[in-house]
Amino acid sequence: MPVRLRRRTVQAVSGTLTRAREVADADALLPRMADLPGWVRDVGPALFAAAVQVGITHLAQRGQPEAQPFDALAVLLLLAGPAALLIRRPYPALCLVLTMIPTMAYGLSDYPRGPTVIALAIAFFNAVLRGRRRAAWGALGVGYLLVAGLHPALEDKPWPQWTFAAGLLAWLLLMGAGAELLRSRLERRAEEAAVQAEQARRRASDERLRIAQELHDVLAHNISLINVQAGVALHLLDERPEQARPALRAIRDASKDALGELRSVLDILRVGEAAPRAPTAGLADLDALVARTRGTGLDVQVEIPEPVDGLPAGVDLAAFRIVQEALTNVVRHAGASRATVRLGRFPDELVVEVDDNGGGPTGSDGGGRGLPGMRERARALGGTLEAGPRPGRGFRVRATLPLGAEPTEGEGDGG
Repeated sequence: MPVRLRRRTVQAVSGTLTRAREVADADALLPRMADLPGWVRDVGPALFAAAVQVGITHLAQRGQPEAQPFDALAVLLLLAGPAALLIRRPYPALCLVLTMIPTMAYGLSDYPRGPTVIALAIAFFNAVLRGRRRAAWGALGVGYLLVAGLHPALEDKPWPQWTFAAGLLAWLLLMGAGAELLRSRLERRAEEAAVQAEQARRRASDERLRIAQELHDVLAHNISLINVQAGVALHLLDERPEQARPALRAIRDASKDALGELRSVLDILRVGEAAPRAPTAGLADLDALVARTRGTGLDVQVEIPEPVDGLPAGVDLAAFRIVQEALTNVVRHAGASRATVRLGRFPDELVVEVDDNGGGPTGSDGGGRGLPGMRERARALGGTLEAGPRPGRGFRVRATLPLGAEPTEGEGDGG
């Protein structure tokens, strides 16, 4: 009896291709497969292909009485392809070749027809998804030429058989297109995941910078006040010890305020705990800030022609921190006796000015984060900050903060 190659219908192959695509997709990247043990991911597709190829084909032989009996060699050929899938991870191209050989041998035989290309489809998808596209398409082309060329001889028919060749080519192109579409989809998913990871990393970095700026503003101001008052206390202890008490009281109050604000800032790092123990700093705390600064001997005047309550939270915090940092710089560097804080509220913006009568341009904190931090706070809200000498004598810090603004992504509150 001549050996015959029976054509598979496109409908039957489409169902096979769909099942193979699902297995390849799950095996490659789906999270539900990633959670399974390694041996399950390695063996699962092979067992699936073996069960379908052998089990369903064995059942299908009942409707094919003219086919050759389903013997041990048929089972061996149908199991050889799934067995090759066990090496699909380290050797995807070799796996495809080893899967193609028994699949072609079975197809060129007279054994019963059935879903005998499951392992081949999985191996092809695996090779494409693992970056062996040229090898996968090359193997597919060689296999096509061999089968299309051998079919007429085995069927004892004239060469070529265009109908069979066209049907086989259509099926192979369908499988190839499915693999390429899946590869493109998974690449897009990977790119989106990478972008999301980068965005999360940037948000975490911005948050760390914001917290660092908050800690700087809290500690620099209060420690500067403590430093000044400690100097006063040491001087008075030598000459007039009875007058050292106010300076020591100021040190106690400043350290208490520093601890309270520091605790409030650090609370945001404690996941799952209670909310901060105190409200976020803002212009409502301006009077307390001015009182502490006056305790150093600096005469601080405040000019607020219009009420500044009801400001957006970001603007309120930024304005307070800018005033706080500017007064800290005056105390530490300016050698001034007087400072003036002006807040001007306009329909679209809040203007914050801090002037002093120091001996020259200051506003820095010895190369630290003073002026850069103030500029970052203003820029994060879409505003501006100018700092420089005043005409004649002294230094001025002037910030313009748009109302209704919130920190822009990537800037933070003071980043």
